[in-house]
Amino acid sequence: MKTKLFLSITLLTAMLMSCAEDNTSDIIINYPNNGGGTPTNSEAILLSGSYTTDLTLDSNNTYILNGPMIMESGTTLTIPAGMTIKASATGSDVYLAIAQGAKIIANGTQNAPIVFTSAAENPKAGDWGGLILLGRAPVNSVSGTATSTSEIAGLPYGGTNAADNSGSLRYVRVQYSGGSADGQSENNGFSFYGVGSGTVVEYVQMYEGKDDGFEFFGGTVNAKFVSILNAQDDSLDWTEGWSGTITNIYIEHNGVAWDKAIEADGYNTDIGNNSSPLTWSSPTITNMTINGKGAANTIQDGTSVSLGSYEAIRLRAGTQGIFNNIEINGFGEAFDLDGDANANPTGDHVANGFLRVNNVTFNDVTTKFKNDTGVAFTESDFITGDGTGTGTNYSSWSTGWTLSN
Repeated sequence: MKTKLFLSITLLTAMLMSCAEDNTSDIIINYPNNGGGTPTNSEAILLSGSYTTDLTLDSNNTYILNGPMIMESGTTLTIPAGMTIKASATGSDVYLAIAQGAKIIANGTQNAPIVFTSAAENPKAGDWGGLILLGRAPVNSVSGTATSTSEIAGLPYGGTNAADNSGSLRYVRVQYSGGSADGQSENNGFSFYGVGSGTVVEYVQMYEGKDDGFEFFGGTVNAKFVSILNAQDDSLDWTEGWSGTITNIYIEHNGVAWDKAIEADGYNTDIGNNSSPLTWSSPTITNMTINGKGAANTIQDGTSVSLGSYEAIRLRAGTQGIFNNIEINGFGEAFDLDGDANANPTGDHVANGFLRVNNVTFNDVTTKFKNDTGVAFTESDFITGDGTGTGTNYSSWSTGWTLSN
């Protein structure tokens, strides 16, 4: 009993808290049902609020995220392999944010992944928010050393450190995320705001999300072995000058109406491209497979109910990007390019070789690409190696840690 009391006091003493920049409350560590004492095996520790000291979760405990939880600058959150963290199913106000200058060390294994999921008995997409990382890498929504502000949590992001390090995510799965605060502020499964290339992101999955699976708001972070299943909005989204890479990505897209497997913007059109000189999103995507619902099950112009989105990949607002070894299955249209000859030079980037597709195979696709950029280019300017893409070998890297349909 004395040992338990000492441990409880030590734990509570270590958990010193301050208010977050978005006015969330202090961190809450609750031990229900026994008057605040040491948790029993059947009890859960509730986590929310702002945290100003390091936190290492204990694999012997159960944790429930029941509000906004923000790791403040200078702190590290460490999560052991095999842990499942449940989130209260109350929507957008439940999320985990790793602020600028903070780190998350979440290194699962193939047979013991780390899982963030809904605490609901019958979970569904949008039950909770999602996982948010914010860094100090460049974004084109601001100029110089200024920072932008995240749409969820109102936290700063962006800067000049391309190699910024927000920690490590390995064998991590996010389920039933995407709670929406309003039409303009929506959680994603994984949100990367100005995250730098020093951050490790590999073997990560978003499963059953109400909004985007992964969204990159600028930054330079790279990702490997990415799985996105059943995003109701875009599966992969980038904007604000993201210039990282994704190597090996598998998408089963379950969006409806106009949602895309990929929606790619060169800059945030709600904010503007404020970089000087101008920079654009310019990622490289290598070894990608996208599965839709079949060309016969898609619609154009919103004239009927859709079982799957019409376009696989929408490239707009002057995005650049290199796509290598791609397989696209079951869409009405594979690539839709939008832009103009002025502020949104998507077509110019094709003509100049900054936006192109190398080695691609189309199966059950009605239209390979549509040019709505206002700039003339040929298919060979945009696509080379038609019929030679193999996509990613999903079965070789997804076993043991992902969920499937």
